[in-house]
Amino acid sequence: MKIDVFNHLMPRSYLARLERTPLVRRHEALPTLWDLEARLRLLDQFDDLQQVISLAGPAVETAAPQGAAELARAANDELAEVSRRHKDRFPAFLATLPMGEPEAALREMDRCAEELGATAVQIYTNVAGRPLDDPRYFPVLEHAARSDLTVFLHPTRGPKDIPDYPAEDSSRFEMWWVFGWPYETSVAMGRLVYSGIMERLPELRIVTHHLGGMVPYFEGRLAPGLDHVGARSGEPDHTLPRRPIEYFKSFYADTALCGGQAGTRCGYEFFGEDRCLFATDAPFDAEGGAMSIRDTLQAVEALDLGEAQRRKLYEGNAKRLLRL
Repeated sequence: MKIDVFNHLMPRSYLARLERTPLVRRHEALPTLWDLEARLRLLDQFDDLQQVISLAGPAVETAAPQGAAELARAANDELAEVSRRHKDRFPAFLATLPMGEPEAALREMDRCAEELGATAVQIYTNVAGRPLDDPRYFPVLEHAARSDLTVFLHPTRGPKDIPDYPAEDSSRFEMWWVFGWPYETSVAMGRLVYSGIMERLPELRIVTHHLGGMVPYFEGRLAPGLDHVGARSGEPDHTLPRRPIEYFKSFYADTALCGGQAGTRCGYEFFGEDRCLFATDAPFDAEGGAMSIRDTLQAVEALDLGEAQRRKLYEGNAKRLLRL
């Protein structure tokens, strides 16, 4: 069995609640994202494939700043129902949290775990521009760790959030996505490391999307390059009990790299056989998901793995982290 742990499904009724931004209009043009029958037909094209479903962006606190908790609740109810009705195709879902309201996020986390059977949550690399190491979000991360819930970390950044250059007011040529998202993931990981959160919460399990962003490729800049933070900028030295690279290697990562084989090898070697999970990011490609599934399978099959390692990557690690 192959368990795709990070792909996206947006129920039609949920999508109808969102303001018709360019992103949402793109979602509407992709039937395999919101049409359940279309998604099931997509899965029929592949043998022994299951998907752990989650919402696509925007984050609920961005989509509905004044009603994020209600929007998250509606989305979670719908995803849980899809999983319940089609357990053989969708064995689990990632619960959405209204991170802009930490107390509401805590309540929704408990509700999803206790009433809907959720074993994992999805959060984004920033909360409407605020970093995850902001103290207001620590109780959410702590509660996830104490509650044995795996956290899936998705990058978020739009073209106008951070321009490519200070002299411009918008990112061009979709640089905000192709390079901005891996940067978002990497910075969020770094902030969680250097703020001491990964040290304070050793039981916290975080699955980073897109194989840890830039982190595996820049291993040499992390160690020894960032062993002593502050030498280049004058910041106070941030001394940790262990070398920073050890904390970076304590994250988990998925294989959603659009089928890139060199990147898949790099990420797998960095995180190791016990911390890599199969994921495709379907259905965001020119074939409504078929291309990303097919190309990711090819990238994984190109890895020089033994049978036991391959089984961990395809299903074993997912079953362990999601308690399947």
